[in-house]
Order: sequence, then C-alpha cells, then structure tokens
Amino acid sequence: MIDLQSPSVGIDRETGGIITGWEHVVQSIGDIFTTRFGERIMREWYGSNVPILLGQRNIVPREIIDYFQELLAPIDQWEPRFRVVQIIPLKVTREGQFHFIIEGEYRPRATYGDFTVEGAWRIHGAASTDGITALERSQ
Repeated sequence: MIDLQSPSVGIDRETGGIITGWEHVVQSIGDIFTTRFGERIMREWYGSNVPILLGQRNIVPREIIDYFQELLAPIDQWEPRFRVVQIIPLKVTREGQFHFIIEGEYRPRATYGDFTVEGAWRIHGAASTDGITALERSQ
C-alpha cells in the first residue's frame, strides 16, 4: 500500500514507481553517497567525497575514520530526515571492502521543520573501490 499522505514521496530509481517514507530516505542517502561534488550543474555542492575516496585507494583499517567522516557529513548536510547516532564498522577486507552499519533516528517530517523522531533505524552498507555496493534498510 502506497501512503501518498507521507511527507516523503518520490520516484524509485530502479522501477520508476512511487516510493515513500523510509525507503525514500535510504534511496536519497544512496544518491548522496554516489554523487561527487560538482557533478550536478545547478547543485555543485550536493553529494559527497565517498566516490573520490573509493576511487583513490583500497580501504584499510587505519583509514576508516576518513570514511566515517565522508559518510556522516553529507547525511548531516543533505538528509535531515535521518540523524546519524553512530557508525559501526563490521568488516574491512583485504580486497578493500568496508562493511558498516549506520544507526540513527528517522525523522520523517524534518524537511518541514518537525524533528519528531519516529524510531531508531539502521542502514547496512558495503563500500569498495567499485563504489557503494549495498545499501539496505532495517529497523
């Protein structure tokens, strides 16, 4: 059932159908992580440095803090509907993959100035030199 009364309504980038609520937030975060700064003509400062970091070097444990910063800052700047509480590293592989969980608070009406939290949510992610390869939601 599609909730057209939801404060978050958009278009699913995979199917072209309607996407609402938390799924829309996760898609938005994925878009932020895969867009380089300067890539969008009218929104030059939209995006993140995640694609640059992933393209420059393999991920090793001593560089995880750089990735934390590049995961946290763009969400804080561009996605008010999700407030990051913590980033949990799960695994860094020899092949340069970084598996992580981003825990935070879902605030569905934050774009309207209402920062009421509707629960704690998680995003499971995987990053590698090929980019963000997985972004899955859970509650």
